[in-house]
Order: sequence, then structure tokens, then C-alpha cells
Amino acid sequence: MKKVAVNLCRLLLAAVFILSGFVKAVDPRGTQYKIEDYAQALGIGDLLPSVAALAMSVALSAIEFCLGIFLLFAIRRRTTSRLVLLLLIVMTPLTLWLALANPISDCGCFGDALVLTNWQTFFKNVLLLLAAIVVAWWPMEMFRFVSRSNQWIVINYSTLFILAIAAWSIYDLPQFDFRPYHIGANIPKGMEIPEGAEQPQFETTFILEKDGRKQEFTLDNYPDSTWSFVDSKTTLIRQGYVPPIHDFSIISPEEGDITNDVLANSGYTMLLISPHLEQADDSRLDLINELYEYAQQHRYPFYCLTASTESSIGHWREITGAEYPFCHTDEITLKTVIRSNPGLLLLHNGTVIGKWSHNRLPVIDEEQWALPLEKLTIGQMPQDSTPGKILKLLLWFVLPLVILTVADRLWMWTRWVRRKAPKEIKSQE
Repeated sequence: MKKVAVNLCRLLLAAVFILSGFVKAVDPRGTQYKIEDYAQALGIGDLLPSVAALAMSVALSAIEFCLGIFLLFAIRRRTTSRLVLLLLIVMTPLTLWLALANPISDCGCFGDALVLTNWQTFFKNVLLLLAAIVVAWWPMEMFRFVSRSNQWIVINYSTLFILAIAAWSIYDLPQFDFRPYHIGANIPKGMEIPEGAEQPQFETTFILEKDGRKQEFTLDNYPDSTWSFVDSKTTLIRQGYVPPIHDFSIISPEEGDITNDVLANSGYTMLLISPHLEQADDSRLDLINELYEYAQQHRYPFYCLTASTESSIGHWREITGAEYPFCHTDEITLKTVIRSNPGLLLLHNGTVIGKWSHNRLPVIDEEQWALPLEKLTIGQMPQDSTPGKILKLLLWFVLPLVILTVADRLWMWTRWVRRKAPKEIKSQE
């Protein structure tokens, strides 16, 4: 019973840690934003640079994933079980504080793949802590999947794999997008509330400035273009059914709220997304301007959505020569839409059919310049489905470890046979 209990606890911990580490590695910037939220709640947000938060995100994802794999294969059993126990001893009181104080809505343990309330997270950690105590008390009861001599292969391969996943997700975009703005999502439908459902109430507040005086406005009393945008925030003022997309708005300094006009466009719309222009990567400016010229030629609406101030927008125009219109959108919404600054979103009839980071922006060559998006690859829904991505994951990571496990077990069995055969011969003599 002791061996059964230890291995059940070990497999539970392994599954949770592998899933938690993997979804963090797939979306390292999402975990970075959550770490920054933690820092703000603790009052040390100004002391934590974005680069440090991103490094912590990658490190945390790699530690969790590797500890889960090590538990699964029973690698370095004493050390691994103690590290898991130590991590849960630290995290459980932290999640209790989150549940009691509620400084942020969720802990981000599983990213956007599985959102838990703070109390659900605390009870989950209590269960995991109990399991970790069992495993750490009898670590040698964990049975091995690979021999001790081949453990180094699993250690190195797992570490390199998860770091490569995180690095590619930072350079490009998350390979698995669990957010409501994923490719194929229809934004207007994501904003709908089922008939009969209790209506929540949100209020978007805009902080604007004029003649050195700052004042807050809502959509109902948004002033004219003589006021300069400073910041915005969206708050839930009454509970109810919350649709997946509830805080998406596009505010034009000249025309006001143009959200419905943009989403109702039956053709293509290009949205350049930049939460903060002053922090945006400016290495692909020529390509961005070329995409705007292409959109102009074919009469496709092109907007830059940002949460930056008017002065930052003016500076961006000066250094880039940008002629496209700028609109204001909530910072958190923009960070949710795409994990890149800047990034490009392509809509068709309100449906997301393309997302690109600034490192992977689409290139339209001279031969394609005269063709509309309907005839170009970038104007079509991508064919790389989620099942296909899961299959690649299985082929690149799971299958090699399965082959290693089978080969290792066969090798250990042949060693056992070779040792046993001489003893049987002697006993027969």
C-alpha cells in the first residue's frame, strides 16, 4: 500500500507540474505579465524590470516542467522530491494570501489554458502539498522508468526542449493560443451574451489631459479631440455572465468609439497592435509601412491600436514616418490579443484569420503587390490545426522518450538474463 500511495502521489504531482510548466513555456510573456501583476500587488512593481520578469517566467516554466518529468521518470528521487516539497511549501502560503487578499483575479498557474479562482488554487496546492509530503517521506518507493545510467539523457533532453519552446514562443508567438483572440475566433460573437443570462456591467474609464489638467471620462461623455489620451482602465461594476471578450474597444481621437464599425467590416482589416509604442521593437518599420501601403492600395482599413499617450504616438510618427491612424485600446486587452509589441492582427468579417509577431511579419513581394488578400496565402485561414501541433509535440518530445524507455527496459532485461543464466547453469550442474 505504501508503494502504491507514493507512486499515485508521484504521478499526480508529475502531471500537474508538467502541464503547468508547459503552458507557461508556450506563453512566457503571459507569465511575465502575471509576475508583474504579483510585483505590483506586493508594491515592488517599479523595482522589477520587464527583462527580469521575462527571465523569471522562462526559469519558472523550465523548473516546473523538468521537475514534473523527473518525478515521472523517478530521476534523482531524493533531490527531486525535496525540491518539489520546498516549492509547494513556498507557494501554498502565497496562494492563501492571494485567496484572502484577492489582489489579482487568478494566480496564472496554468496560464490561460485553465483559469482557477484564488481559492481553487489554494485548495489545489494543499492537495499537492500533501502528495509531496508522501513522496518526499518515501522517495525510494518510486519505481524507475529508465535506469540510473541513462537518466542524463532525459535530464538534458527535457531541459533543452522546454527552453527551446519558450525561446521560440518569445521570438514568434505561442504555438498553442488559449486566449479568446486565437486564430479562427470571431470577436463579435465572443462579445455576445446568451439570451436570458444576467447582464454584467463594465465601465471603461479614460484619463485624458488638456491644458495640464487631467480628467476621467467614460464612453458616454468622451470629449473632443482637443483632449490628449493618458490612460484607460476597464472595471467590472456588476457581476453577471462574462463573455470571453468583454473589454475590446477601439477609440479614435477624431471619431470616438469605432469598435462596431471595425468589427462589422465584411472585408479585411489590418490591426497593428502595440500596448506601448515607447517599448515597441522598431526593427521592422519598413515592412510595417509597406503593409500599410498595400492596405491603402487595396482599400483595406489599417489601424494601430495602442495604450500610449499622444506624445508617445507623436514620437513614433517622427521616428517611423507612420501615416496610418492611431486608436486607443485598453493596455491589458492589447497584451491579451497578441504577445508581441508590435504585432499584426488580420481580421476578415470580424474573425481573426492571421496573427504575426514583429519578427515574423508577412512579406508581400512585387509579383503579389497587385493581388488582393483573397488570392494570397496570408489572406486565408492557416491550415496548421491544434491536432497537428499536438502530433508534432508527440513526435518531437514524447516519442523519443518512449523509445528511450523501451530500449532502456530491454537493455536492463537482457542484463538480468545474462546475470541469471550462469547461476541457473551452475544450479543444474
